Amino acid sequence: MKDLTIAPGPGIPGGVVIAAVDLTERFAKSSGPGGQGVNTTDSKVQLSLDVAACASLSDAQRRRILRNLGHRLDGTVLTVAASNQRSQIRNRAEARERLAALLREALAPPPPPRRKTKPTRGSVRRRREAKMRRSELKSTRKRPQIP
Repeated sequence: MKDLTIAPGPGIPGGVVIAAVDLTERFAKSSGPGGQGVNTTDSKVQLSLDVAACASLSDAQRRRILRNLGHRLDGTVLTVAASNQRSQIRNRAEARERLAALLREALAPPPPPRRKTKPTRGSVRRRREAKMRRSELKSTRKRPQIP
């Protein structure tokens, strides 16, 4: 098995390389497509990473992953499964891509806080005029008053 490379992005300017030693692959029979071969081949792939024990991550990165992916973790282990493809090799590649994408998203810093702004006078006026036009349009749909 090869090392898992996470491309540079927000929060990880140099990228991250997770050593193959830290990754665990398990194989099982897939329930997906494959015809008769689905019963004989272990094409489903489960790729796991113990975030707490991963030596490739810094302490700050480890804390950020544990905080952002806490709902997906089993203890401190992050597991991704892939069984969409018929071939084990393609499922292995897909599981690696999914794990890399998850980690990249988890390592991204939170977006800057939104600065509250007031609507402009013109936008308030246009909104009110649109509401008036809509109100007038709907009032023409009423039944006529019989005197």
